[in-house]
Amino acid sequence: LLGVKSALEDTEGRPLSEPLEFTGERFTPECVREIHYEHIHRYVFARELVAGRRVLDAACGEGYGSAILAGAAAEVVGVDVSGKAVEHARERYRADGLQFQQADCLDLPFGDDAFDCIVSFETLEHLEAHERLLDEFRRVLAPGGFLLISTPDKAIYTDKLGNRNEFHPRELYRDEFESVLKGVFPACRRWGQKLGFQSFLWSLDGIPGQCFHRDSGQGVSSAESPPYEAVYLIALCAESADGLPEEKFGLSLFDDESESVYEHYNHEIRKNMAAGGLLQ
Repeated sequence: LLGVKSALEDTEGRPLSEPLEFTGERFTPECVREIHYEHIHRYVFARELVAGRRVLDAACGEGYGSAILAGAAAEVVGVDVSGKAVEHARERYRADGLQFQQADCLDLPFGDDAFDCIVSFETLEHLEAHERLLDEFRRVLAPGGFLLISTPDKAIYTDKLGNRNEFHPRELYRDEFESVLKGVFPACRRWGQKLGFQSFLWSLDGIPGQCFHRDSGQGVSSAESPPYEAVYLIALCAESADGLPEEKFGLSLFDDESESVYEHYNHEIRKNMAAGGLLQ
């Protein structure tokens, strides 16, 4: 996957290095189906925006996302507070212009204006000091630079779906997320993400060209925004609209060649049907 698979396996598909332990907090590319779709999709989406730029991948974790970005960016620096994760990333992912460094995102070891863009996925909810984090991001962003950031929508992820993540000390509702961003980065474009049989990532700003149809049983409605509630919120932010890159996607879909989420669903349905037959 855009630099990840080649780092994980040799030409015969054998693993090159041991995976980092999955604790429930830090995604690893060995995870399959739903969580794989969600995490990889965000970085594939980001890769289209960072071509030729100096990129900071803030809270890079295992390093897979930095490796994806390095396939397009001029330079990628992945930072994480975990020394173990950084050591693992250095061993597993090697490419021109790609480096990893242990650092706290609240106190980045870089000078002012060091990066053209920052990518920071699923970081905000792991910290209490949201405003301090965004101020630090703004400090290391060069004039005209942008931030691409994501977080779960507490109203959906936690309140509606019932997720309880012990590693999330401060989750945000959508209006809170947008408010804290605009306090530092007034220019903002927004997307929502959820999982279907693909990972769906769509504009929340009503970009023309999207069309979604839904059959209610009483008729079919059409809309420019999907009739879904986003589980994850993604924002592209800058100090001014001039810093936002050219719009590439109002809608982005991601899955894998084997359609593993859909295949797993079909497998479970077949099992349930077989069990029903035996019971009958």
